[in-house]
Amino acid sequence: MKIGLIRHFKVKRGYPNSIVSSKELMNWVEEYEASDVEENEVELSGIKWETCYSSSMRRAEVTARRVFKGDVILLDDLREIPLTPLFPSRVKLPLFIHLFAIRMAWWFNHPSQAESKKVVLEKIKRIVDRVISENQDILIVGHGGVMMFMRRELIRRGFSGPSFKRPENGKVYIFEKKKDDSRNHPSRAYIIKF
Repeated sequence: MKIGLIRHFKVKRGYPNSIVSSKELMNWVEEYEASDVEENEVELSGIKWETCYSSSMRRAEVTARRVFKGDVILLDDLREIPLTPLFPSRVKLPLFIHLFAIRMAWWFNHPSQAESKKVVLEKIKRIVDRVISENQDILIVGHGGVMMFMRRELIRRGFSGPSFKRPENGKVYIFEKKKDDSRNHPSRAYIIKF
């Protein structure tokens, strides 16, 4: 059984200015959500992927439909973790401070965040449960943050696969769980001495 994780194609809308207010940051998020993507060739490693799940966000859906020749199953549970600014809307700060504060608030389940870490991890566990129960080679198209947590869950469940800090856009990361071969080996006889 193989699971291929793909981060959506690169979004054409780049990052906002380096100094932004919370309001400008959220305007940029809206532009980013509506932006077209830059398609690239995706190496599927010669695997005949049987099913494809995708985030229901446009950029992921476009990627999934480009790389998978079949029906794509769209899931809201694969959507990107939402950004919720912590600072008043008019205060201008460097972009990295906004993003760092949001990540820390999310990580520590600050009530300002639209979706808690616990909720996101529960969604990922449900998706992995569903995928494993199908016992086939499956592609999952999503977003960088979700992929990092999905990778951890797959490793925790006995899959092996590549490590990444920030997954590349439009690249497949393959995770595999080997079948348990212990049943195919003859039992060993043990001598117990008293």
